[in-house]
Amino acid sequence: MYQKSVLENGLRIITTSMPQTRSVCIIIFVGTGSRYEREEEAGTSHFIEHLCFKGTQRRATAKEIAEAIEGVGGMLNGGTDKELTVYWCKVARPHFLLALDVLVDMLRNSRFDARDMEKERQVIIEELNMSMDSPPQRVNMLIDEVIWPHQPLGRDVAGSKETVSALNRDTLLGYLACQYVSNNAVLSVAGDIGHEEVVESVASALGDWAQGVPQPWFSAQDSQELPRLLLEHRSTEQAHLCLALRGLSFFHPDRFNLDLLNVILGEGMSSRLFLEIRERRGLAYDIHSFVDHFLDSGAITVYAGVDPKHVDTVIKAILEQISHLRDRVPPVELDKVKELAKGRLILRMEDTRSGAGWAGGQELLTGRIRTVDEVVSIIDAITLEDLERVARELFLTERLNLAIVGPIAGEDRLRSLLQL
Repeated sequence: MYQKSVLENGLRIITTSMPQTRSVCIIIFVGTGSRYEREEEAGTSHFIEHLCFKGTQRRATAKEIAEAIEGVGGMLNGGTDKELTVYWCKVARPHFLLALDVLVDMLRNSRFDARDMEKERQVIIEELNMSMDSPPQRVNMLIDEVIWPHQPLGRDVAGSKETVSALNRDTLLGYLACQYVSNNAVLSVAGDIGHEEVVESVASALGDWAQGVPQPWFSAQDSQELPRLLLEHRSTEQAHLCLALRGLSFFHPDRFNLDLLNVILGEGMSSRLFLEIRERRGLAYDIHSFVDHFLDSGAITVYAGVDPKHVDTVIKAILEQISHLRDRVPPVELDKVKELAKGRLILRMEDTRSGAGWAGGQELLTGRIRTVDEVVSIIDAITLEDLERVARELFLTERLNLAIVGPIAGEDRLRSLLQL
Protein backbone atom coordinates (compact mmCIF):
# COMPACT_ATOMS: atom_id res chain seq x y z
CA MET A 1 0.00 0.00 0.00
CA TYR A 2 2.83 2.41 0.75
CA GLN A 3 5.71 3.63 -1.36
CA LYS A 4 8.61 5.71 -0.12
CA SER A 5 11.24 7.86 -1.81
CA VAL A 6 13.90 10.11 -0.30
CA LEU A 7 15.07 13.23 -2.09
CA GLU A 8 18.75 14.17 -2.14
CA ASN A 9 18.09 16.76 0.58
CA GLY A 10 16.71 14.07 2.92
CA LEU A 11 13.01 14.86 2.54
CA ARG A 12 11.02 11.64 2.80
CA ILE A 13 8.01 11.22 0.51
CA ILE A 14 5.37 8.61 1.32
CA THR A 15 2.38 7.77 -0.85
CA THR A 16 -0.62 5.63 0.00
CA SER A 17 -2.58 4.38 -2.99
CA MET A 18 -6.35 4.69 -2.47
CA PRO A 19 -7.79 4.31 -6.00
CA GLN A 20 -11.35 4.03 -4.69
CA THR A 21 -11.35 7.67 -3.52
CA ARG A 22 -11.92 10.93 -5.35
CA SER A 23 -9.93 13.08 -2.94
CA VAL A 24 -6.26 13.48 -2.22
CA CYS A 25 -4.75 14.54 1.10
CA ILE A 26 -1.27 15.97 1.62
CA ILE A 27 0.22 16.10 5.10
CA ILE A 28 3.61 17.61 5.86
CA PHE A 29 5.05 16.39 9.16
CA VAL A 30 7.83 18.36 10.82
CA GLY A 31 9.84 16.80 13.64
CA THR A 32 9.21 19.45 16.24
CA GLY A 33 6.78 20.10 19.06
CA SER A 34 6.58 21.11 22.69
CA ARG A 35 9.06 18.52 23.96
CA TYR A 36 11.77 20.03 21.73
CA GLU A 37 11.48 23.39 23.52
CA ARG A 38 13.42 24.78 26.45
CA GLU A 39 11.34 26.19 29.28
CA GLU A 40 11.67 29.78 28.04
CA GLU A 41 10.68 28.63 24.52
CA ALA A 42 7.45 26.93 25.61
CA GLY A 43 4.78 27.44 22.95
CA THR A 44 7.24 28.28 20.14
CA SER A 45 6.30 25.34 17.87
CA HIS A 46 2.61 26.14 18.27
CA PHE A 47 3.15 29.88 17.65
CA ILE A 48 5.07 29.15 14.42
CA GLU A 49 2.31 26.85 13.19
CA HIS A 50 -0.25 29.62 13.69
CA LEU A 51 1.87 32.19 11.87
CA CYS A 52 2.35 29.97 8.83
CA PHE A 53 -1.34 30.52 8.06
CA LYS A 54 -1.15 34.34 8.24
CA GLY A 55 0.42 35.28 4.94
CA THR A 56 3.25 34.56 2.50
CA GLN A 57 5.13 36.56 -0.09
CA ARG A 58 2.65 35.39 -2.76
CA ARG A 59 -0.51 35.19 -0.65
CA ALA A 60 -0.25 38.20 1.63
CA THR A 61 -3.12 37.46 4.01
CA ALA A 62 -4.74 34.59 5.85
CA LYS A 63 -7.82 35.25 3.72
CA GLU A 64 -5.91 34.64 0.48
CA ILE A 65 -4.44 31.38 1.80
CA ALA A 66 -7.83 30.11 2.97
CA GLU A 67 -9.63 31.16 -0.21
CA ALA A 68 -7.11 29.37 -2.42
CA ILE A 69 -8.18 26.04 -0.93
CA GLU A 70 -11.77 26.73 0.10
CA GLY A 71 -12.36 28.15 -3.38
CA VAL A 72 -12.11 24.60 -4.73
CA GLY A 73 -14.01 23.03 -1.83
CA GLY A 74 -10.92 21.84 -0.02
CA MET A 75 -9.87 21.84 3.61
CA LEU A 76 -6.66 23.29 5.06
CA ASN A 77 -5.42 23.10 8.64
CA GLY A 78 -2.50 22.37 10.90
CA GLY A 79 -1.73 21.14 14.37
CA THR A 80 1.06 21.04 16.92
CA ASP A 81 1.61 18.21 19.36
CA LYS A 82 4.34 17.22 21.77
CA GLU A 83 6.49 15.43 19.19
CA LEU A 84 5.43 16.69 15.78
CA THR A 85 3.81 19.55 13.88
CA VAL A 86 1.56 18.93 10.87
CA TYR A 87 0.16 20.94 7.98
CA TRP A 88 -2.49 19.25 5.89
CA CYS A 89 -4.71 19.92 2.92
CA LYS A 90 -7.46 17.75 1.48
CA VAL A 91 -8.88 18.49 -1.96
CA ALA A 92 -10.58 16.82 -4.88
CA ARG A 93 -8.04 14.88 -6.94
CA PRO A 94 -7.78 17.46 -9.81
CA HIS A 95 -6.54 20.11 -7.34
CA PHE A 96 -3.51 18.19 -6.02
CA LEU A 97 -0.95 20.62 -7.45
CA LEU A 98 -2.79 23.62 -5.99
CA ALA A 99 -2.85 22.01 -2.54
CA LEU A 100 0.87 21.21 -2.76
CA ASP A 101 1.66 24.75 -3.87
CA VAL A 102 -0.24 26.32 -0.99
CA LEU A 103 1.35 24.07 1.65
CA VAL A 104 4.86 24.63 0.28
CA ASP A 105 4.25 28.37 0.11
CA MET A 106 3.19 28.42 3.75
CA LEU A 107 6.18 26.41 4.92
CA ARG A 108 8.84 28.16 2.85
CA ASN A 109 7.59 31.70 2.35
CA SER A 110 5.57 32.77 5.39
CA ARG A 111 6.26 36.44 6.16
CA PHE A 112 6.11 36.34 9.96
CA ASP A 113 4.95 39.94 9.81
CA ALA A 114 5.44 41.76 13.12
CA ARG A 115 1.85 43.04 13.14
CA ASP A 116 0.46 39.60 12.37
CA MET A 117 2.61 38.19 15.17
CA GLU A 118 1.18 40.59 17.75
CA LYS A 119 -2.41 39.84 16.69
CA GLU A 120 -1.76 36.09 16.73
CA ARG A 121 -0.12 36.34 20.15
CA GLN A 122 -3.45 37.59 21.47
CA VAL A 123 -5.31 34.83 19.60
CA ILE A 124 -3.11 32.20 21.26
CA ILE A 125 -3.61 33.78 24.67
CA GLU A 126 -7.36 33.55 24.07
CA GLU A 127 -6.87 29.91 23.09
CA LEU A 128 -5.09 29.37 26.41
CA ASN A 129 -7.90 31.19 28.22
CA MET A 130 -10.46 28.97 26.52
CA SER A 131 -8.61 25.86 27.69
CA MET A 132 -8.44 27.23 31.23
CA ASP A 133 -12.21 27.86 31.18
CA SER A 134 -12.96 24.31 30.01
CA PRO A 135 -12.60 21.91 32.96
CA PRO A 136 -12.35 18.79 30.73
CA GLN A 137 -9.50 20.38 28.78
CA ARG A 138 -7.88 21.74 31.90
CA VAL A 139 -7.82 18.40 33.71
CA ASN A 140 -6.25 16.75 30.66
CA MET A 141 -3.49 19.36 30.80
CA LEU A 142 -3.00 18.86 34.52
CA ILE A 143 -2.67 15.08 34.33
CA ASP A 144 0.33 15.51 32.02
CA GLU A 145 1.91 17.77 34.64
CA VAL A 146 1.34 15.09 37.25
CA ILE A 147 2.76 12.24 35.15
CA TRP A 148 5.75 14.22 33.83
CA PRO A 149 6.39 17.03 36.33
CA HIS A 150 8.85 19.87 35.62
CA GLN A 151 9.75 18.73 32.10
CA PRO A 152 8.68 19.45 28.50
CA LEU A 153 6.55 16.31 28.12
CA GLY A 154 4.32 17.54 30.93
CA ARG A 155 3.84 21.08 29.61
CA ASP A 156 0.91 22.41 27.62
CA VAL A 157 1.75 22.34 23.91
CA ALA A 158 0.66 25.97 23.55
CA GLY A 159 2.93 27.16 26.36
CA SER A 160 1.69 29.60 28.98
CA LYS A 161 0.55 33.21 28.91
CA GLU A 162 3.93 34.21 30.31
CA THR A 163 6.05 32.37 27.73
CA VAL A 164 3.80 33.30 24.78
CA SER A 165 3.88 36.95 25.84
CA ALA A 166 7.68 36.89 25.97
CA LEU A 167 8.41 35.20 22.63
CA ASN A 168 9.86 37.54 20.01
CA ARG A 169 10.22 37.36 16.24
CA ASP A 170 13.94 36.56 16.30
CA THR A 171 13.33 33.60 18.63
CA LEU A 172 10.65 32.21 16.34
CA LEU A 173 12.70 32.66 13.18
CA GLY A 174 15.75 31.08 14.80
CA TYR A 175 13.72 28.08 15.92
CA LEU A 176 12.10 27.84 12.47
CA ALA A 177 15.50 27.84 10.73
CA CYS A 178 16.73 25.09 13.07
CA GLN A 179 13.74 22.73 13.01
CA TYR A 180 12.07 23.35 9.63
CA VAL A 181 14.66 21.61 7.48
CA SER A 182 14.22 19.00 4.78
CA ASN A 183 15.82 16.11 6.66
CA ASN A 184 13.48 16.72 9.60
CA ALA A 185 10.27 16.37 7.59
CA VAL A 186 8.03 13.83 5.92
CA LEU A 187 5.53 14.59 3.16
CA SER A 188 2.74 12.03 3.01
CA VAL A 189 0.07 11.82 0.31
CA ALA A 190 -2.95 9.52 0.12
CA GLY A 191 -5.51 9.19 -2.63
CA ASP A 192 -5.96 8.12 -6.24
CA ILE A 193 -2.54 9.33 -7.33
CA GLY A 194 0.65 7.62 -8.47
CA HIS A 195 3.87 7.65 -6.49
CA GLU A 196 6.01 8.90 -9.37
CA GLU A 197 3.69 11.84 -10.00
CA VAL A 198 3.92 12.85 -6.35
CA VAL A 199 7.71 12.49 -6.21
CA GLU A 200 8.19 14.53 -9.38
CA SER A 201 5.91 17.30 -8.14
CA VAL A 202 7.42 17.40 -4.65
CA ALA A 203 10.98 17.34 -5.99
CA SER A 204 10.18 20.35 -8.15
CA ALA A 205 8.62 22.23 -5.23
CA LEU A 206 10.90 21.21 -2.35
CA GLY A 207 14.05 19.79 -3.90
CA ASP A 208 15.96 22.94 -2.91
CA TRP A 209 14.75 22.91 0.71
CA ALA A 210 17.92 23.11 2.79
CA GLN A 211 19.06 20.42 5.18
CA GLY A 212 20.08 21.19 8.75
CA VAL A 213 20.87 19.85 12.20
CA PRO A 214 17.64 20.14 14.21
CA GLN A 215 17.81 20.18 17.97
CA PRO A 216 16.74 16.90 19.62
CA TRP A 217 13.81 16.33 21.94
CA PHE A 218 14.23 16.35 25.70
CA SER A 219 14.11 12.89 27.26
CA ALA A 220 11.32 11.97 29.68
CA GLN A 221 12.11 11.67 33.36
CA ASP A 222 9.96 8.65 34.17
CA SER A 223 10.95 7.75 37.72
CA GLN A 224 8.04 7.44 40.15
CA GLU A 225 7.97 5.73 43.51
CA LEU A 226 4.61 6.88 44.95
CA PRO A 227 1.18 7.90 43.62
CA ARG A 228 0.83 11.58 42.67
CA LEU A 229 -2.12 13.90 43.02
CA LEU A 230 -3.01 17.44 41.90
CA LEU A 231 -6.25 19.27 42.75
CA GLU A 232 -7.44 22.53 41.20
CA HIS A 233 -10.46 24.01 42.93
CA ARG A 234 -13.20 25.35 40.65
CA SER A 235 -16.82 26.26 41.39
CA THR A 236 -18.22 23.89 38.78
CA GLU A 237 -21.25 21.64 38.67
CA GLN A 238 -19.10 18.59 37.99
CA ALA A 239 -15.75 17.38 39.18
CA HIS A 240 -13.55 16.45 36.24
CA LEU A 241 -10.92 13.84 36.93
CA CYS A 242 -8.15 12.05 35.10
CA LEU A 243 -6.64 8.95 36.64
CA ALA A 244 -3.54 7.76 34.81
CA LEU A 245 -0.83 5.13 34.93
CA ARG A 246 2.55 5.33 33.27
CA GLY A 247 2.50 3.41 30.02
CA LEU A 248 4.76 2.42 27.11
CA SER A 249 6.62 4.10 24.26
CA PHE A 250 6.06 3.69 20.52
CA PHE A 251 8.95 1.25 20.43
CA HIS A 252 8.00 -1.02 23.31
CA PRO A 253 7.10 -4.54 22.14
CA ASP A 254 4.08 -4.60 24.47
CA ARG A 255 2.50 -1.39 23.23
CA PHE A 256 -0.25 -3.21 21.30
CA ASN A 257 -1.06 -5.30 24.36
CA LEU A 258 -1.59 -2.08 26.31
CA ASP A 259 -3.75 -0.71 23.50
CA LEU A 260 -6.00 -3.75 23.76
CA LEU A 261 -6.19 -3.47 27.55
CA ASN A 262 -7.34 0.12 27.01
CA VAL A 263 -10.12 -1.04 24.68
CA ILE A 264 -11.31 -3.46 27.36
CA LEU A 265 -11.12 -0.79 30.03
CA GLY A 266 -12.72 2.27 28.53
CA GLU A 267 -13.03 2.52 24.76
CA GLY A 268 -16.59 2.44 23.53
CA MET A 269 -20.02 1.84 25.02
CA SER A 270 -19.33 -1.84 25.66
CA SER A 271 -16.17 -1.18 27.70
CA ARG A 272 -15.97 -2.16 31.35
CA LEU A 273 -15.86 1.42 32.65
CA PHE A 274 -18.82 2.54 30.55
CA LEU A 275 -20.95 -0.44 31.55
CA GLU A 276 -20.06 -0.28 35.24
CA ILE A 277 -19.98 3.45 35.97
CA ARG A 278 -22.49 4.84 33.49
CA GLU A 279 -24.87 2.01 32.70
CA ARG A 280 -24.97 0.09 36.00
CA ARG A 281 -24.36 2.86 38.56
CA GLY A 282 -25.42 5.99 36.64
CA LEU A 283 -22.51 8.00 38.04
CA ALA A 284 -21.18 9.66 34.88
CA TYR A 285 -22.29 10.79 31.46
CA ASP A 286 -18.79 10.79 29.96
CA ILE A 287 -16.27 8.21 31.07
CA HIS A 288 -13.60 6.78 28.80
CA SER A 289 -9.95 5.82 28.65
CA PHE A 290 -7.19 6.44 26.13
CA VAL A 291 -3.54 5.59 25.55
CA ASP A 292 -0.64 7.89 24.70
CA HIS A 293 2.59 6.52 23.22
CA PHE A 294 5.62 8.79 22.93
CA LEU A 295 9.17 8.25 21.75
CA ASP A 296 10.40 7.18 25.18
CA SER A 297 7.36 7.15 27.45
CA GLY A 298 3.60 6.78 27.55
CA ALA A 299 0.45 6.64 29.66
CA ILE A 300 -3.01 5.12 29.92
CA THR A 301 -5.57 7.61 31.22
CA VAL A 302 -9.18 7.46 32.39
CA TYR A 303 -11.34 10.62 32.19
CA ALA A 304 -14.67 11.11 33.96
CA GLY A 305 -16.96 14.03 34.71
CA VAL A 306 -19.02 13.34 37.87
CA ASP A 307 -21.06 14.90 40.64
CA PRO A 308 -18.56 16.16 43.26
CA LYS A 309 -20.20 14.09 45.98
CA HIS A 310 -19.50 10.93 43.97
CA VAL A 311 -15.80 11.54 43.32
CA ASP A 312 -14.56 9.07 45.92
CA THR A 313 -16.98 6.39 44.74
CA VAL A 314 -15.99 6.83 41.10
CA ILE A 315 -12.25 6.76 41.85
CA LYS A 316 -12.71 3.50 43.78
CA ALA A 317 -14.79 2.03 40.95
CA ILE A 318 -12.19 2.98 38.31
CA LEU A 319 -9.38 1.49 40.36
CA GLU A 320 -11.42 -1.66 40.87
CA GLN A 321 -11.84 -2.07 37.11
CA ILE A 322 -8.14 -1.44 36.51
CA SER A 323 -7.27 -3.99 39.18
CA HIS A 324 -9.54 -6.58 37.56
CA LEU A 325 -7.49 -6.31 34.35
CA ARG A 326 -4.65 -8.05 36.17
CA ASP A 327 -6.87 -11.14 36.35
CA ARG A 328 -7.57 -13.42 33.43
CA VAL A 329 -9.69 -11.76 30.72
CA PRO A 330 -12.52 -14.07 29.57
CA PRO A 331 -11.81 -15.47 26.08
CA VAL A 332 -15.13 -14.18 24.73
CA GLU A 333 -14.23 -10.63 25.84
CA LEU A 334 -10.80 -10.88 24.24
CA ASP A 335 -12.39 -11.91 20.94
CA LYS A 336 -14.83 -9.00 21.16
CA VAL A 337 -12.25 -6.30 21.79
CA LYS A 338 -9.95 -7.64 19.09
CA GLU A 339 -12.74 -7.26 16.56
CA LEU A 340 -13.56 -3.80 17.87
CA ALA A 341 -9.93 -2.63 17.62
CA LYS A 342 -9.45 -4.10 14.14
CA GLY A 343 -12.77 -2.84 12.84
CA ARG A 344 -12.23 0.74 13.93
CA LEU A 345 -8.75 0.75 12.44
CA ILE A 346 -9.98 -0.56 9.10
CA LEU A 347 -12.92 1.87 8.98
CA ARG A 348 -10.64 4.80 9.79
CA MET A 349 -8.42 3.97 6.84
CA GLU A 350 -11.22 4.63 4.34
CA ASP A 351 -10.43 8.36 4.58
CA THR A 352 -7.50 9.87 2.67
CA ARG A 353 -6.51 12.09 5.57
CA SER A 354 -6.31 9.07 7.86
CA GLY A 355 -4.32 7.18 5.26
CA ALA A 356 -1.79 9.97 4.85
CA GLY A 357 -1.58 10.47 8.60
CA TRP A 358 -1.11 6.77 9.33
CA ALA A 359 1.88 6.42 7.02
CA GLY A 360 3.51 9.81 7.54
CA GLY A 361 3.22 9.85 11.30
CA GLN A 362 4.82 6.43 11.66
CA GLU A 363 7.64 7.36 9.29
CA LEU A 364 8.49 10.55 11.14
CA LEU A 365 8.23 9.17 14.67
CA THR A 366 9.50 5.61 14.30
CA GLY A 367 11.17 5.39 10.91
CA ARG A 368 9.03 2.36 10.09
CA ILE A 369 5.58 2.06 8.54
CA ARG A 370 3.46 -0.86 9.68
CA THR A 371 0.64 -1.65 7.30
CA VAL A 372 -2.90 -2.06 8.55
CA ASP A 373 -2.64 -5.78 7.80
CA GLU A 374 0.50 -6.03 9.94
CA VAL A 375 -1.23 -4.39 12.89
CA VAL A 376 -4.29 -6.60 12.44
CA SER A 377 -1.98 -9.64 12.58
CA ILE A 378 -0.34 -8.32 15.75
CA ILE A 379 -3.75 -7.86 17.37
CA ASP A 380 -4.88 -11.34 16.31
CA ALA A 381 -1.77 -12.86 17.92
CA ILE A 382 -2.32 -11.26 21.35
CA THR A 383 -3.13 -13.87 24.00
CA LEU A 384 -4.85 -13.81 27.38
CA GLU A 385 -1.45 -14.42 28.96
CA ASP A 386 0.03 -11.37 27.17
CA LEU A 387 -2.66 -9.10 28.58
CA GLU A 388 -2.39 -10.49 32.10
CA ARG A 389 1.41 -10.12 32.07
CA VAL A 390 1.36 -6.50 30.88
CA ALA A 391 -1.40 -5.54 33.29
CA ARG A 392 0.51 -7.02 36.23
CA GLU A 393 3.69 -5.19 35.17
CA LEU A 394 2.10 -1.78 34.63
CA PHE A 395 -0.96 -1.51 36.84
CA LEU A 396 0.81 -0.84 40.12
CA THR A 397 0.01 1.52 42.98
CA GLU A 398 3.26 3.45 42.66
CA ARG A 399 2.49 4.28 39.00
CA LEU A 400 -0.86 5.96 39.76
CA ASN A 401 -1.49 9.64 39.00
CA LEU A 402 -4.64 11.67 39.67
CA ALA A 403 -5.71 15.17 38.65
CA ILE A 404 -9.07 16.75 39.55
CA VAL A 405 -10.65 20.07 38.55
CA GLY A 406 -13.76 21.04 40.49
CA PRO A 407 -15.17 21.84 43.95
CA ILE A 408 -13.10 19.14 45.65
CA ALA A 409 -11.00 19.22 48.81
CA GLY A 410 -9.37 16.59 51.00
CA GLU A 411 -6.03 15.82 49.40
CA ASP A 412 -5.01 13.34 52.11
CA ARG A 413 -8.33 11.49 51.80
CA LEU A 414 -8.04 11.23 48.02
CA ARG A 415 -4.42 10.17 48.21
CA SER A 416 -5.40 7.31 50.50
CA LEU A 417 -7.73 5.99 47.75
CA LEU A 418 -4.89 5.52 45.29
CA GLN A 419 -4.28 1.84 45.87
CA LEU A 420 -4.27 -1.09 43.47
